[in-house]
Order: sequence, then C-alpha cells, then structure tokens
Amino acid sequence: MAYRPSPPEAIASLPPLSRPQLSETRRVRAVELFEDGVPNAEIARAVGVCAESVRRWRRLWEEGGASALRRRAATGRPPKLDDAQVEMVRAALEQGAQAHGFEADLWTLERVGTVVERVTGAVLSRASVWRLLTGRLGWSLQRPERRAVERDESEIARWITHEWPRIKKGP
Repeated sequence: MAYRPSPPEAIASLPPLSRPQLSETRRVRAVELFEDGVPNAEIARAVGVCAESVRRWRRLWEEGGASALRRRAATGRPPKLDDAQVEMVRAALEQGAQAHGFEADLWTLERVGTVVERVTGAVLSRASVWRLLTGRLGWSLQRPERRAVERDESEIARWITHEWPRIKKGP
C-alpha cells in the first residue's frame, strides 16, 4: 500500500496549523490507517513520527477508540483575561503609548501592564504581559534604532569623503 502526501497546491491553500493542531491531525490520520490494518512501522513513516508514538496511539485507540486520541482542552489555571478583555487591550494599545499619558510612543512590558490594569482591572506579571503580547495579540519584540535625532546625513557624507581620507592611516 502506498501513501502519497497531499498535492502542494492543496497544502498551500490551507492556513498553517498550530503545533497542537498538527499533532492531532497526525493522530487522526493514524486512526484511519489503524482501521485499514496498516502496520505500525508504515504508519510511523506516513505521519512522520517514531514507531513508539504509533504503538502508544494504537494502545489508546484500542482502549478508547478515536476519541481517546483527540486533543483535550488545556489544563491549568484559566487566563486572567477573556477574549473580550484581550480585544479591549488590543484597541487601547493600538491608540499608542502617548494616548495613555506616556512620554514616548514606545511600549514596554511595564507600560502595557499598566494599560491592562487600567482597562481591565487585572494585574499581570511581566511574564504574563509578554505572553499576552506575543501569544494572544501576535505582537513581536521591536527594538528602536539607536540613532541621534540630530543626525545630519549630508554632513556625514561630506566627512567620509573629505575628512576621513585625510586622517586615515595607511593606504
């Protein structure tokens, strides 16, 4: 029995899967192959995992069916901010830091934490603010360029062409 991947054009039209979604997709495909009687080694090659994972999946599938291999809801403490509050924070952050009384229009974790507290009443640690920005809002770290505001490009070009050759040592 031969297994072929999906055609590239079909894959390109799909949105990228998150890691948990990709893992569940692999397990669902493995269940289809279990039901067709495909050996574990072939399933492992077909879905791109090690044979031990397939053996574990098969054992779970035999004990609890396909639902035993479905993704479960995240465990642990629920997030402090629900989706509506996250959208309120997003809207507040998009107004800019100066709109919230900060001197420069630059977001830091402390400033974002302050805005989150003002908007939602929830106090977040620096780590939680970072997870909010990167995980839930999709923001990334941006470092401002270190350049003087008074920088004069024409004067720099003149210095490089006239002064630098005069004081440079050697050829």
